[in-house]
Amino acid sequence: MAARDNTYPVNVGGVMIGGGNNVVVQSMTDTDTANVKATVAQIKLLADAGSEIVRVTVNNSAAAAAVPEVSKHLADLGCTVPLVGDFHFIGHRLLKDSPDMANTLAKFRINPGNVGRGARHDENFTQFVEIARDMGKPVRIGVNAGSLDPDVMAQKMDENSRLAEPLSSELVENKALVESALSSAEAALDIGLTPNQVIISCKVSRLPQMIAVYRELSAKSDFSLHLGLTEAGMGQKGVVTTTAALSTLLEQGIGDTIRASLTPEVGGDRAKEVRLCQDILQAVGLRRFRPSVTACPGCGRTTSTLFRELAQDIQTHIDEKLPEWRNRYAGAESLQVAVMGCVVNGPGESRAADIGISLPGAGEDPRAPVYIDGQRTTFLSGPNIATEFIDMVENYVETTYNR
Repeated sequence: MAARDNTYPVNVGGVMIGGGNNVVVQSMTDTDTANVKATVAQIKLLADAGSEIVRVTVNNSAAAAAVPEVSKHLADLGCTVPLVGDFHFIGHRLLKDSPDMANTLAKFRINPGNVGRGARHDENFTQFVEIARDMGKPVRIGVNAGSLDPDVMAQKMDENSRLAEPLSSELVENKALVESALSSAEAALDIGLTPNQVIISCKVSRLPQMIAVYRELSAKSDFSLHLGLTEAGMGQKGVVTTTAALSTLLEQGIGDTIRASLTPEVGGDRAKEVRLCQDILQAVGLRRFRPSVTACPGCGRTTSTLFRELAQDIQTHIDEKLPEWRNRYAGAESLQVAVMGCVVNGPGESRAADIGISLPGAGEDPRAPVYIDGQRTTFLSGPNIATEFIDMVENYVETTYNR
């Protein structure tokens, strides 16, 4: 399974989106962009976690002036992640008044619902797109349900009221979202952008509505699509909603770049949203980012906590070693490890992994067979099982993936 290859490919600062390329992970800062030090630190955090594109707010002249400085500091740190400017309301003015900022950004993001009403809307939108055209910059046309162009929505509601069997307000909103995105994209093409400079998104907060809108967008256009919920929420709810929404669409080949719009806890880890996107892409088989550890959930046969402790130790070890492995060992991210807790599924799962161990359950022989590439190679026992197995994992990585 892969992302659909009939979308127009878009070059965002050297990162290719669409056209059958890998689905790209992106994220966004929540710092005041004018605070250069904080913004640089967070971009570096997100990029180090694996965000391949990072979006920053450009909402005033101070933020616009800071963007080139942010980019320079990132370059000094060896961080070359493409930066995207998030514009609302006055983006056309900021781009015109701050050419250095416009030149620094790899992509512009515009919301058609936030560029004015009536004739002013068309004038502001045109000026924004003309700047992107003249600078050769791609544009994401991002329509949000919470800031949908009121003129488009009013027209759709009026048309719906005249139907013999009017649609629900949600279905009307869906049509308005899709029409706003596609009509804005066509207007951008009329102004001079090419299809290879346009990415579309239509974000809402409700999962079924989001899926319906993107299915329609995919059916009606060949523009590259950015997937995401407007606000996924906090904690487990945010993770579950994001996973369900993105996985459903990605399984259908819909989506060229994704973001998980999680609400982090106060003082929480902003990079969590990056890792969630990576985990989703890895789970649906589109990309590999890190080795996987299969561990059984435990049952009445596994009264010992040893297998849980070992699984946790292995996961921690992999997380700590992964940056080094990426540099030294080509393909190490595809490693599959199994840490199982009893004889029922243990041997089978261990054989299926690259390297696996089947720990004894309650009342079983206190020896743990280790399987490498499907073959039982040895037994471990005694108090140093964890250390010995971790050493075996290290040796497997070194001998299998050594460049």
